[in-house]
Amino acid sequence: MNKHEAAQLVTGGTSNWVKEEGEGGASVNIALCKYWGKRNEELNLPVTSSLSIGLPGLGAQTKVRPAARDAFFVNGTPMDSAAKAAARVFDFIRLFTREPVEVKTESTVPLAAGLASSASGFAALTKALNDGFGWNLSGRGLSILARLGSGSASRSVFDGFVRWQAGEREDGMDSFAEPLEAVWPDLRMGLLLLSDKAKPIGSREAMKRTVETSLLYRQWPARVKEDLAGLQEAVSRRDLTQLGRHAEQNALGMHATMLESWPPVMYWLPESVQAIHGVHALRESGVPVYFTMDAGPNVKLIFTAAHESAVRSAFPEVRIIAPFG
Repeated sequence: MNKHEAAQLVTGGTSNWVKEEGEGGASVNIALCKYWGKRNEELNLPVTSSLSIGLPGLGAQTKVRPAARDAFFVNGTPMDSAAKAAARVFDFIRLFTREPVEVKTESTVPLAAGLASSASGFAALTKALNDGFGWNLSGRGLSILARLGSGSASRSVFDGFVRWQAGEREDGMDSFAEPLEAVWPDLRMGLLLLSDKAKPIGSREAMKRTVETSLLYRQWPARVKEDLAGLQEAVSRRDLTQLGRHAEQNALGMHATMLESWPPVMYWLPESVQAIHGVHALRESGVPVYFTMDAGPNVKLIFTAAHESAVRSAFPEVRIIAPFG
């Protein structure tokens, strides 16, 4: 099955506008247990399951409508239709309609900087198309469609803690995300934006290179199995120590597979290493704070509200978010 066939299966092949303009929004999600490696590149089917947490207030709000010609705007700025980001957007839209469309996205995170901009972007676009075409899809259907644009977008369809099931079927209809019922009011995420520049190597290329050349990657599924179970237990018990340990080990494990690939993929900057040392020093001083990193140089901190002032004192530039309000 190819992407177009999967899209038609989920939507029933309907692509008639029921509104003059469709609109949808989605938050970025930060993976605590990473998605790294595909068993099917065409359908963005992952090798393993993953688990994330959404960050409300950070993400994309998208409007889409029929137009005389294709146009894509990000924060009011027109994007060159030949640019990679625009090409991905219109390739995705062509799964549903051949008609030209205008897409306007307001994003509160920089593009391609390792802050899940593609996840929130494709989830928001999927919701906007669902609104414009009147598909009335369930969360599961939206998650499957968003996955066709960007794997991590399957999780950004939902808020809170979200698990993306890897699935086993070749058509991918059992590979979708679902929200966990758990709520953790005093959990905090801190964003250290160390660079807002586009990554020199995109996540897709880095992932493909890692799977094909890294011997360490053979151990990755076992790492995920252990971390996923530990993280879900930690979430249910609100155990920060357990959550932080598994999230930190999982992130380091993913980056280790990249470093051992060929040619090596190194996203870290000197500032990234400095921030990691800062986290470890703060933890040794008695403040329970942990970190995670996606495929990029920026560092995300994990802690609770009781230690917000200590974290802010150690990292004055941090942006602190309460995922559950």
